[in-house]
Amino acid sequence: MKRTITGLLGMVLTTLALGACGGDESAGKGSVELTTWGEEYIEQQIPGADFEDGWTIHYAKFLVVIGGIKIADDANVVGAELKGTKLFNHVTPGVKTITTFKNLEAKAWTKVSYQIRPAADDTELAEGATDADLAMMKMNKYSVYVEADATKGAVKKSYKWGYGVPTAYTECKGDKDGKETFGVIVTNGGTDQVQLTIHGDHLYYDDLQATNARRRFTALGAADKDMDNVVTQAELTAVKLVDIDAKDGAFGTGAAGDVNDLGAFVRALSRTVGHYRGEGECFAGDPK
Repeated sequence: MKRTITGLLGMVLTTLALGACGGDESAGKGSVELTTWGEEYIEQQIPGADFEDGWTIHYAKFLVVIGGIKIADDANVVGAELKGTKLFNHVTPGVKTITTFKNLEAKAWTKVSYQIRPAADDTELAEGATDADLAMMKMNKYSVYVEADATKGAVKKSYKWGYGVPTAYTECKGDKDGKETFGVIVTNGGTDQVQLTIHGDHLYYDDLQATNARRRFTALGAADKDMDNVVTQAELTAVKLVDIDAKDGAFGTGAAGDVNDLGAFVRALSRTVGHYRGEGECFAGDPK
């Protein structure tokens, strides 16, 4: 599984050129089925061969709160909306159903958006998550939480990291039938199946905007200053980006001038995990 960082956090900082996708706008009704999946990287592992510095990542938990889904047309007329949120554990294998919107007018709905935001009173349990997971996410106001091990040879580092940054993914586009398409296309009697894909490898990129960013863990593992083989978020925050050895990664921040330490850097990367129809992209920013 190969991908670049193109369109990740850079989309928070730059404006996408908008485009519209066509479609048959004949009379009729159809449906949109929304699912989510964490891919093999979350369900199985991120192999050492896919890291610049040879680390392997195994997730025990990858909790994400997904919701705030809206489907609208070019005129910003909303055809369907899921206002609440659901908590998924993407380590649980398989594609997971979020919701199905029925009886939508058959036409191109070019504006699809969703949110990954902190768990709240309206957050529902979904596939793979437990009552204890939901209570923990609500108590800490997390939107994304991971438990994982990173290994390289005989070295093993464990970590539990949680982030509560609300992120709105808007202007979503992705491949549909071999063509880059904004939003969804509803056909008469048909169902457009849309996957909100979660990319578990994005927490390890060494640049927030560069297209040639690489996955690395050495600097993250080196943050374990007390050598207990557990990397805490406090230890990440204690590492200034300017102090990281260049051989361990660029850790470039682009236009994000307020990101100065490794904790803030990974926090910023946590906002890039949401994608659309696999490798498709959205504009990621603060909810309005």
